Formats: sequence, structure tokens, C-alpha cells
Amino acid sequence: MAVPAGRRNGLMEEDEEEQDALFQEEEVDDDEGLELDSDTPPHLRDLASAAEIGDLDALRQALDNLSGSIDEPVEDGDTALHLTCLYGYLPCVQLLLERGASLEVKDQDGAIPLHDACASGFTEIVQVMINSTNNPEAVKRMLESVDVEGDTPLHHASRGEHEDVIRLLLAAGASPTKTNIYGKPPSELADPDTESRRILEAAANGV
Repeated sequence: MAVPAGRRNGLMEEDEEEQDALFQEEEVDDDEGLELDSDTPPHLRDLASAAEIGDLDALRQALDNLSGSIDEPVEDGDTALHLTCLYGYLPCVQLLLERGASLEVKDQDGAIPLHDACASGFTEIVQVMINSTNNPEAVKRMLESVDVEGDTPLHHASRGEHEDVIRLLLAAGASPTKTNIYGKPPSELADPDTESRRILEAAANGV
């Protein structure tokens, strides 16, 4: 899962140059001018391209012609739903959900699509994903899902200080006190003296 640059568990990243070098190693699709992971299987390239740029018509066509699973990783362990959540393509997210994409499929970092939507601060997508199932247990699993660093979707929203997403997740039942593998609750990932920090601390204190 891609995480907004510069923030990891409250600390600044120091390896941005290494990340840039990795990005430069990706292949470029000459037809679309898109950078695609060299490991993207040929039968998923159309799906990956459409998901990356948010082309709804191309995505629909790719799904109509898809020979594999809609939940197969298309790039860096991310499924099409992960990518559209990360980049904020709401209509594409809705189409993928209509076609049966899994809300709980994990990428190579253990993150579900909701992690990506929360990290990027896309409130409408977060709302759609929470509302897309009538199963309270499924919503609970999503909110409690952790990636390899023990971060829940609320941790990711808190790191990005996305106030509306934080409020939405808390209202849906996300825990403001659950700690990640570094022992940090969501509130410690938001900067001090910010509204996000205040919201999270109030929720943790039951206010």
C-alpha cells in the first residue's frame, strides 16, 4: 500500500530518494503513457491502467473482458479496488464494488482498500465502503483490520490528519485506543495542537 509521503508513525521519512529510484524503475506503457509495475500480469494490464487513471469506461471494459479474478493484485500487491481507493476515483470504486470486489482483500503490506481511502482522506469513498455492506460484523472487521505495522484505517486517517474521515470512522465504531506495533494509538500519529489530535484524544477519553 502506498502511504502519503513523509509521515510514518509520527516520524518523517528519510528515504524519499530511494523511493524515487524505485519509481523510476517501473515500466512505462507506451500506449497510455502510464507507469505500470513490471510485475503486472499481462491479463491485468488493462485493469491496472484503468484503475490508475480512473477511467470508468475503460475500467468497465476491462472488467467485462477480465479472464482472472477481480481481486487479483494488479500492481505492487494492490488490487484494482486498492488503487481506486488510493487515488480517489469514487465512480470506479462503486463499479468495482458492484462487480463484487472484496472489501477485505489485503495487499502485500496487509492493508485492505479502506486503509488506502483513509490514508488519502477520501471521505466519500470511506462512507461508500462502510455503507456497502449490511453486515455489522464485516464493518467491524474492516475497522479493526491491521496492516503489517499494526495500523488500523483510523491510524492512517490520523497520520494524514483527515478530520472528516476520523469523525466518520469513530462514528462507525473504530477504536481510538488500539495501538500499533510501535505502541502508538491513532492520536499520537496526528500532530499536537491540531483538530485531529483533539478529536482523537476526546474519543479516547470517552468525551
